[in-house]
Amino acid sequence: MVKGVGSALPRRCVTNRELEREVETSDEWIVQRTGITQRYIAGEGETTSSLGAAAARAALERAQCRPEEIDLIICATSTPDLTFPSVATMIQADLGITGGVAFDVQAVCAGFVFAVATADKFLASGSHKRALVIGAETFSRIMDWNDRTTCVLFGDGAGAMVLEAQEESDRGVLVSKLRSDGRHRSKLYVDGGPSTTGTAGHLRMEGKEVFRFAVGQVTDVMTDAFAETGLTADDLDWFVPHQANQRIIDASAQKLGIAPEKVVKTVQWHGNTSAASIPLALSVACDDGRIKPGDLVMIEAIGGGFAWGAALIRW
Repeated sequence: MVKGVGSALPRRCVTNRELEREVETSDEWIVQRTGITQRYIAGEGETTSSLGAAAARAALERAQCRPEEIDLIICATSTPDLTFPSVATMIQADLGITGGVAFDVQAVCAGFVFAVATADKFLASGSHKRALVIGAETFSRIMDWNDRTTCVLFGDGAGAMVLEAQEESDRGVLVSKLRSDGRHRSKLYVDGGPSTTGTAGHLRMEGKEVFRFAVGQVTDVMTDAFAETGLTADDLDWFVPHQANQRIIDASAQKLGIAPEKVVKTVQWHGNTSAASIPLALSVACDDGRIKPGDLVMIEAIGGGFAWGAALIRW
């Protein structure tokens, strides 16, 4: 079951108006196409692991859980501090945890859904008791700030969730559905890496193609999740999708028949924070009292590759 969630953002908030002075764009253009009004950008001393550790501490506090009670840490990220070791082990050390296991998963924007699904399998098997699942990114570090079609979309941040295995409980992850199709690599990728260019590279995206796939194909994992559980969109209390673009969020909800008032949106405040976007949105919706114990919540995301997935969670 979900014991608590937490989040962390960089100190610097960058509005569309500020970007207008640095990039050939406008607040009107960005808002009309994406719904984004601002985003947070990591500064000196702020890294994926430091943001992830801060979010983890917040989640642990809300879960009333001590760090030493965690025996599994999974961090979803595409922007690690270093090629290795994993961000998860860096967060583990920062929290003073010396037991259990810690590792990263990489499914870009779908990373947090993949991490939740992975943690659930570990907990369900009985091998581990409490998991800290983190989504943390510093996408500003791989932006081409001369490409106005992409640099205005992304931001930095981290979110975390504490999951606990409980016998004979109807709460927690009810089902998860994951898919990947590597044929779509060229539509959303980073043009660098240790084995090719020896550099971090920059994000490249075919925006129209990503939009078309996200709206047209990705709902399959959501309908499969409903089918397996016998639940429907009407049963949902909250839909918390990846916060990439307001138009994608609205179109996906409409396609599934999810009422607009059940959709949690934070893209306007955070921009696209990749694997961090869902836990950031969950944290906002829990803090403001929307998501409550017993609520049925669906999370869903698509990331580069393509990789996509959905999970139904009874809070």
